[in-house]
Amino acid sequence: MAVERIDYQAGSVKAKGALVWNEKVSGKRPLLLVMSNWLGVTDTLIARAGKMAGDKYVAFAADMYGDGMTCDGPPTSQDWMMAVRGDRVEGRKRVNAGLQAMIAEADKRGIGDSSKKAAVGFCFGGGNVLELARSGAQLDAVVSLHGDLQTTMPAKAGDIKCAVFVIHGSKDPVAPKADRDALEAEMDGVGANWQLLDFGGRLHSFAEEETMMKGVAEYHPGAAQQTYRMLDHFIQDAFAKRL
Repeated sequence: MAVERIDYQAGSVKAKGALVWNEKVSGKRPLLLVMSNWLGVTDTLIARAGKMAGDKYVAFAADMYGDGMTCDGPPTSQDWMMAVRGDRVEGRKRVNAGLQAMIAEADKRGIGDSSKKAAVGFCFGGGNVLELARSGAQLDAVVSLHGDLQTTMPAKAGDIKCAVFVIHGSKDPVAPKADRDALEAEMDGVGANWQLLDFGGRLHSFAEEETMMKGVAEYHPGAAQQTYRMLDHFIQDAFAKRL
């Protein structure tokens, strides 16, 4: 897989993302924006974006912190994440900038089909792709994986122009059932095209192999395998206008 680090402006910060694609495949492919968890655009995230891209997509791992900053976890990751979450307007500028950088850079290289665009986010990134949808971004689908579901800027009628898929753990202590109920009410209230699937008994971050915070965030290989298969099917159905 080819990996090229990309500098771009994202709201108030100079961001550094990563464009990932199989350079041995010819022709243009749909675009997949990949939003990181609270650790930033790590090597692990870039490798995961490459696996998700495969032969099918051009992927772009977008930077929400600026300068491509990464960290090893709390308390730093908590502080960085909360700073972004505390300013939803700025956060939406940054995630939208990632979408636009992906389109521009893939087009520049002649490898992207910008008529087909989707976004997938993990944890903190799951919240960011939901904010992308709420902001009225023009893309086909967003998928939130064990994401942050709360917002201070709920969508209004007509805002959400893409299909929304939320994949969650029923026992996720980070975003509990009350958050899922609020999201459902929000999505129904604005007439969004949305789906939510709960994995029974799963906790936070079940689709990320490197995760282990006992009783809080635990990787589950079966749920992860199903998740990646389902999200791909959902995105392909969104591209084909079958949802």
